[in-house]
Parts: sequence; structure tokens; C-alpha cells
Amino acid sequence: MNFRTIAEEGVGVFFGAPQSPWLLARPVRDARFSVTRLECRLTRSANRSVCLPPDDAYFLMLYLSDALHCDVAVDDTESEVRRYRQGSICLVDMTHGARIRLLSDLDSLAFYLPRKLFREVSEFSHAPRATRLRCRRGEDDDVIRNLGTALLPFFEQRGGGQGPVLQHIAIAICAHLLHSYADLSEPGATMTGLSVWQEKAAKDFMIDHYGEYFPMAAAASAAGLSVRDFVKRFKAITGLSPSQWLLRYRIGQAKQYLAARALPLGEIARRCGFIDEDHFRRGFRRVTGVTPSEWRARWLQ
Repeated sequence: MNFRTIAEEGVGVFFGAPQSPWLLARPVRDARFSVTRLECRLTRSANRSVCLPPDDAYFLMLYLSDALHCDVAVDDTESEVRRYRQGSICLVDMTHGARIRLLSDLDSLAFYLPRKLFREVSEFSHAPRATRLRCRRGEDDDVIRNLGTALLPFFEQRGGGQGPVLQHIAIAICAHLLHSYADLSEPGATMTGLSVWQEKAAKDFMIDHYGEYFPMAAAASAAGLSVRDFVKRFKAITGLSPSQWLLRYRIGQAKQYLAARALPLGEIARRCGFIDEDHFRRGFRRVTGVTPSEWRARWLQ
């Protein structure tokens, strides 16, 4: 079954949910943008194997609630189970396909994004003219979360007049991915940043341990580098030092706790890897311009 063909019918069939609603658009010229609303329910003892076939495209998942799944390699070995938190994304290069084992219910938006669409968007806008994106796993992305939220009402009005708005949102999503995650490295060029696997390994380590204190040497070790080289190369790729990136990730997780309103600030600080509430307050203000209490008060308005 060809992924390109299924993109015109949504990708729910790959997740065992063929009736999932989907939206389709041609944002610029010929390339198609597809987004599927996935709501997969598993029985308590079940899991589900998902196999996405190879294609010249990227697959983007925005998690609308927490989900558990693991990657499955070509030799059928499985990675450790990972929790993808609400509001986080997973961006996968489909050149060689992808396999996962789903171990929880899945509530998400699944985007099919052919490379041809990125080329068209880069010509249409001021986005970088990149043909490759750096894949992400479990990172927060406020822009994708907000654009995804704007798409949700469209699934209730399929066949309505959302066409031009859907096209604009599709272009905004692609342009954002190009601006934020373009892989601009050239084969054979002198390595000034991290390789894709080094960036992934380092970020995966920091995400897995964001609630703990750890020396940055541990993240550097995950990338196979000295601390000095790691900091320099990480900043060359992301524009942020590893400590700045980790702080922003911790703040993103803290926002979810703040919005849930269930925990006091001291407990949120502890869960998100801050030394104490004052350390949390200073870091939160540095990133957002307001204190956690002020942010929570605005959220509740």
C-alpha cells in the first residue's frame, strides 16, 4: 500500500483507525499537505504495531495527550518505551519508512509532508531552501501546538469553506519547520555543528533526564564529545547553548503543570529539575518575561 496514495485518504489506516477524519490541501502548487486526526484506543493488555512505508516525505506527529510507544528497528529490535508528552512533537524522515509499537491510547494530529511541498514553500516564502530537516523526538514546539489547535475545528466542518485558511496554516507549518529544523549541512563540508545522530542523542538524554540534576558532561558524553566541543557545536546548530536549550525545555514542561493547576510551584520546580522554587521563578522569568504565578494567572483568565 503506497503512502503517497494513502495521504489522499488520511494515514489512519496505518494506525488501525481507517475511519479517522483527515484534511487535504494543495497549499502552493502541486504538492499535497495532509493532516489526520488520530484517536486510537487500545485495550488494557494490547499494543499495536504501526508500519509507515518509505516515501520522499516527512511525517510529523503532534501529541494532544500523553502517549507511550517505542521504535522498532529493521531487525525487529525495539528501543526503550518513551513517553511523548502532550504538546510535544515527533518529526520523522520517511526515506526508509518507520516502525513503532504503540503501547497506549493515541490522541494526536498526524501530518504528511512531502519534500516537494517544502521546496514549493521555500520558493513561495522566505523560508530556507533546504531539502532535509533534522528529525525531532518528544520536543515541545509552541508554534506547531498553536497551529495544530487552530486546525482542530476544521475536522468538524469537512467540506466547508476552510480551504484558504487551511492552505495558510499548511504554509505556516512548513515554513516554521524549515526555519527551525532545516539541516543546512552539506556532505563533505567541515563539521562545525553536530551530526544528526549526535544532536538526537544529546537531546534525547536531556529530555529523559530533564527532571534531574546532571552535569552537562553527561549530555556531551551521549554525543561522544568533550564538553567544550559539545557546547560549541550544539550552539552552532540550535543557536542556543545546551543549558539554554534545557532551560527552555524545562519551562515548556512546567507550563503544562501550571496549566493543569494541580501542583504548587515548589513541586513543579522539583519535577522540572530546578534546585528550588526561587531558581524556578528566576529561570521562568528569564525565558518568558513573567513569573510562574503571573503566567498561571493569565492562563486561568
